[in-house]
Amino acid sequence: MRLLVVEDDDGIALGLEDDLRLEGYDVVVARDGERAVRCATTESFDLVVLDLMLPKKDGYQVLRELRRAGVTTPVIMLTARAQDAEKVLGLELGADDYVTKPFNPMELRARIKAVLRRASGQAASVFRFADIEVDTRRCEVRRAGVVVPLSTIEFKLLTAFIEARGAVLSRERLLDAVWGHDIHVTDRAVDNHVVGLRRKIEADPADPKFITSVRGMGYRFDG
Repeated sequence: MRLLVVEDDDGIALGLEDDLRLEGYDVVVARDGERAVRCATTESFDLVVLDLMLPKKDGYQVLRELRRAGVTTPVIMLTARAQDAEKVLGLELGADDYVTKPFNPMELRARIKAVLRRASGQAASVFRFADIEVDTRRCEVRRAGVVVPLSTIEFKLLTAFIEARGAVLSRERLLDAVWGHDIHVTDRAVDNHVVGLRRKIEADPADPKFITSVRGMGYRFDG
């Protein structure tokens, strides 16, 4: 599990980083709001621990920008403010939980585990790679928070690649997964739709990083 800890107090940040690493988490620390937004929108995390009082952008601004960008990563807000109105605002903006300082590290660890458990039921329908998020439940693809319009065939094709991530898929297997038993569809249709899909999700379709060709065998998804 990969966590983003957003905390400007060096002592608290280092303490959290050490404590969570001992629990087996991969931890990245951001010490201001701008870096937090940059990290959370360009990298993949399982959960964000977000302090409220931050330089450059406060926790509310960070959370608002993440949700507007389509980032659905669970967020636990961490703050010295204990007023109910502050907590309600954070929850309304999309926070999943709220921990008030000073806190017991055991409590924070327990809350992290609880939020991750709650999110696990939804995570199975959401896949992320680079700045792309694929929601199979909503049949929606976003790139840097912006919806990418895919045809039904393109979405089915992308889903087939994701489900077999790292494996080489032959054109025959893709035909079966996407078109079923339609005998009028040929291998060429697979190639054409792969080209179209690359144009929409690859930074450079001529030099694809996610959907690569395996000579004489088919395609492999490396997202």
